Amino acid sequence: MFVMELTYTAPIEAVEEELDAHIAWLDGHYAAGVFLASGRKVPRDGGVILAGGVSRAEIESIAAEDPFTVAGVCTYRITEFLATKTSADLATVRENPVV
Repeated sequence: MFVMELTYTAPIEAVEEELDAHIAWLDGHYAAGVFLASGRKVPRDGGVILAGGVSRAEIESIAAEDPFTVAGVCTYRITEFLATKTSADLATVRENPVV
């Protein structure tokens, strides 16, 4: 599983110009079953996406295709982790690491 942390690198007005395209991009990855949750950080200086079911290379490619990235209004910090314990709602993405 991945935590994708976005940090805005441009004024919020420039971010908002790309917001509709970013939301459409999010919707596509939710429909594909990759994105599990997303939202704005507080204070509003970026956002966070939880994702799973793909490789590190795939998630990096997905981040590179974000309209925010393409427009140069954000950077990504991607952290991979093993979700060994989850709520019942996220049981399908729970991972069992090899010891």
